[in-house]
Amino acid sequence: MREPLVAAAVQMNSQADLAENLGRAGRLVAEAASRGAKVVVLPENFAFMGGDDDERLRVAEDLDAKDGGRIRAFLAENATKHGVWMLAGGLPERSSDPKRVHNTFAAVAPSGEIVARYRKIHMFDVEVGDGQRYRESASCMPGDEPIVVDVAGTRIGLSICYDLRFPELYRELVARGAEVLVVPAAFTLATGKDHWHVLLRARAIEAQCYVIAAAQWGSHPKGRKTYGKSCIVDPWGEVVAQASEGEGIVVGTLDPAYLAHVRASLPSLQHQRIGVCSRRA
Repeated sequence: MREPLVAAAVQMNSQADLAENLGRAGRLVAEAASRGAKVVVLPENFAFMGGDDDERLRVAEDLDAKDGGRIRAFLAENATKHGVWMLAGGLPERSSDPKRVHNTFAAVAPSGEIVARYRKIHMFDVEVGDGQRYRESASCMPGDEPIVVDVAGTRIGLSICYDLRFPELYRELVARGAEVLVVPAAFTLATGKDHWHVLLRARAIEAQCYVIAAAQWGSHPKGRKTYGKSCIVDPWGEVVAQASEGEGIVVGTLDPAYLAHVRASLPSLQHQRIGVCSRRA
């Protein structure tokens, strides 16, 4: 990270109406840009959340197609209009399986070009006791490649929601040079109230990185409820900014001097001895 970077995490209550979701997202991106953000992070499922798997397949887009689709056009238009980086985590991308999509994070430069793409690795196949049964692998094909991208002179590691529970992914992102970790999410209300802040702070502390977490909030189709609390966490694990209830944005400045100070004063990233603890005496 060469210089301070102003970043915004967008909190949404996305539903099953693609056009309505994109309209609301556009207004929130404009607000973030007006407050000085140069990087805007959108939550998982920002463009479409809820409905049946067939609906998700219908709105899925081929991000490699020349003309693209409505979601890709929205990202390019807003990136160029506001001169910002759009980090859009969790949009439905067509896959090689006609019955499943990729849950894809697209990093879009101010030029409107998609410069990096991360396909969610860890599938949310759980029952958390909220009356919902989640089987993400039934409708999504997992990716297999960790991605770090250079954004405005800052190395940013990409992840999506359930990935947050797998510290080995973030250790690999740091090994690839990440200084900031981005976590767009649709964390359930049941798990979020107990685990969201704990996990975000843990990832920030152990990776000695800033963390930007953009979340879904509220009630969604088919009875799903999400926790919200979009936030920015510093490399010491402090929550330095957090969204309130409802849709909105949270803005913070990522400081390279403070990042360097934390990594120099407690150089744990240089002290790793992988495998030592598991050896038999």
